[in-house]
Amino acid sequence: MTTATNRVAIITGAARGIGAATAQRLAADGMAVAVLDLDEPGAKAVAEQIVTAGGRALGVAVDVSDPEAVQAAVDRVAAELGAPTVLVNNAGVTRDNLLFKMTEVDWDTVMGVHLRGAFLMTRAVQKHMVEAKWGRVVSLSSTSALGNRGQLNYSTAKAGLQGFTKTLAIELGKFGVTANAIAPGFIATEMTRATADRLGVPFEDFITASAKQIPVGRVGQPEDIAHLVSFLVSEGAGFISGQVVYAAGGPKA
Repeated sequence: MTTATNRVAIITGAARGIGAATAQRLAADGMAVAVLDLDEPGAKAVAEQIVTAGGRALGVAVDVSDPEAVQAAVDRVAAELGAPTVLVNNAGVTRDNLLFKMTEVDWDTVMGVHLRGAFLMTRAVQKHMVEAKWGRVVSLSSTSALGNRGQLNYSTAKAGLQGFTKTLAIELGKFGVTANAIAPGFIATEMTRATADRLGVPFEDFITASAKQIPVGRVGQPEDIAHLVSFLVSEGAGFISGQVVYAAGGPKA
């Protein structure tokens, strides 16, 4: 039987936060891991940590909104680690503002990374999945997909990824490929720290206040999402596809 040790996974936006935690978790599961990020030193640092721990990893710099860069990155991964059959679309940015203050660049940047990036990465990797008759695509949505003041662009992109996921599941299912999305709630990362900074609130106070609104009484950690990714890309999750899992410490949706 094919196991995780035969799999090659690509994680985008993996130089830090959820992406880094996911790369480390999938490496611990036995997969060879490609750590993709616009931040090349950060991507290579995470890959080096995995290699030092005994895993196989490759750090690759890529702008996921650039089709030529995406194809080159996927080709390099296939050549150096093997054909990728697991893809985690995690790369993301925020450009928060209210509608009347939001610029076209704010809108286009967020759409380019989240939606265009997921499309380009999945299009490039699906060839390897279809040839293998096995694949897993997990895309990171957000509870912001339900609507969040000051995040018109981000909320729209994250909602779009849910439709993207459901359609992938329909199109690729006959090839043994599943597609699912994870919609995290509050996760303590640099991105949520930036939100606290934007609001002028100390990060620790922001975490404390947020935890009071979450049924499990704490905010999430990147590892919480990495564990869920690990399950969704496992052999045992082959009958789960087209789903959006809200990982928010309570019944968010």
